[in-house]
Amino acid sequence: MTNYLDKSQQPILGNDVVDSETPQGEQWRASMWKFLLFSALGIALFIIPFQWDGKVTILLGVLTDALQALLGGSVVYVAMAIVTTSFLGALAVKVLKPNLHEEAMVKKLFDVDWFWLTARLLGMVFVWMIYLQVGPEFIINRNTGGVIFEDLIPILIPLFFFAILSLPFLTDFGLMEFLGTLASKIFVKLFKLPGRSAVDAMSSWFGAASIGLLVTMQEYDKSYYSQREAAIIATTFSVTSIAFTYVVAKTIGVDDNFVYFYLTIALTGFIAAIIMPRIPPLSLKPDTYHSGKSMLDEGIPAQYTTYQWAVNRAVTRAHSMPSLGQVFKRSVKNLFDIYFGLIPVIFAIGTIGLGLAEYTPVFKWLSTPLVPLLDLLQIPEAAEAAPAMIMGFADMYLPALVGKSIESEMTRFIVGACSITQIIYMSEVGALILKSNIKLNVLELFMIFILRTLISLVVITSVAHLLY
Repeated sequence: MTNYLDKSQQPILGNDVVDSETPQGEQWRASMWKFLLFSALGIALFIIPFQWDGKVTILLGVLTDALQALLGGSVVYVAMAIVTTSFLGALAVKVLKPNLHEEAMVKKLFDVDWFWLTARLLGMVFVWMIYLQVGPEFIINRNTGGVIFEDLIPILIPLFFFAILSLPFLTDFGLMEFLGTLASKIFVKLFKLPGRSAVDAMSSWFGAASIGLLVTMQEYDKSYYSQREAAIIATTFSVTSIAFTYVVAKTIGVDDNFVYFYLTIALTGFIAAIIMPRIPPLSLKPDTYHSGKSMLDEGIPAQYTTYQWAVNRAVTRAHSMPSLGQVFKRSVKNLFDIYFGLIPVIFAIGTIGLGLAEYTPVFKWLSTPLVPLLDLLQIPEAAEAAPAMIMGFADMYLPALVGKSIESEMTRFIVGACSITQIIYMSEVGALILKSNIKLNVLELFMIFILRTLISLVVITSVAHLLY
């Protein structure tokens, strides 16, 4: 391997590695292998799709499925233990007010404000009501709380286990610096984002929306992204995986046209990613950083080619990383934070959202203004399609479940594709964003959801008219 930062040159480091010494000689070679091997492992886990057991998936998906199968029915007891401990621990800290060190794990996990304490309480109450089948149908019905309890959480618990423990291979050993440097000019011009966000996009597109979002949350907390950049990435690139896109296409009955279905989603997502960062509310977000200053520098010194500087930054980043034991210890803390902080919120927000969709006319009322637009776009069965599209705000799978009864294949194509490109759904992505430090509220998320819906409708409908 060539050492592009030889001793005759003045070391120039990105801000993210200012505390590290640039490796030389044997250290350079060792750090290069560290970057290559661990980054290759990250790519293999999160990004490379392959055929497995009759479906397109990634290695992380295979591991998740294996752990889910191993846990079997016991995963619901794990979920109940997590949600119950989450609330009781937070309540104890709130009432007893122990004197905790700022970095103490107990403080990080259980010291929450009243809003999140209430969310944890609702999550605990809902999970026990659903398990015992006691309480209003609004909560315990198979199509409301049952979807969260039996369908979503059994997937998320093993998914988060492997994703959180494996994320450092994707984000901390130089891959972000390498790809970010190579892609920086393209992403800045097209999306007003740093180049390293390309990794977020890939991990979402080939893995899962929650995986890309977890990457974004961690990068924002480390001050590699500003609040504006993190908000854009979280609401623009957290696209569901190829595998789940096929599930939606099959559910809504357009899987015979899956290639066109997927290409339409890709085109729509690309156009929305160009437009959304340039309009409110995302354009109004401040370029402030979680730690007060940016830890990112993607500038390329004049004496280097883009590729040379990409290699330098990647190797220096790999060199700066602590031992695998320390990395693992930090990841375990993050895993518990996600489990205790997010799982109860998903139960609370997801169950309420699905209950509103199933038992109230709220989404029908909200979708009323959409009907004239759908008529204008010459979409058949507009009155039936409009509520299905708005239901995507509660859960991404709802439009497919509701829309599969629509007779027009073109309309089903539009509803299904739109449900993927809307991105914001409160049962998972929305709950993750609200739990994060990115500072997007429910109203802003709904505004982004509506804007993405309108953009998606125009693009997807145009393609659908050509196909049908």
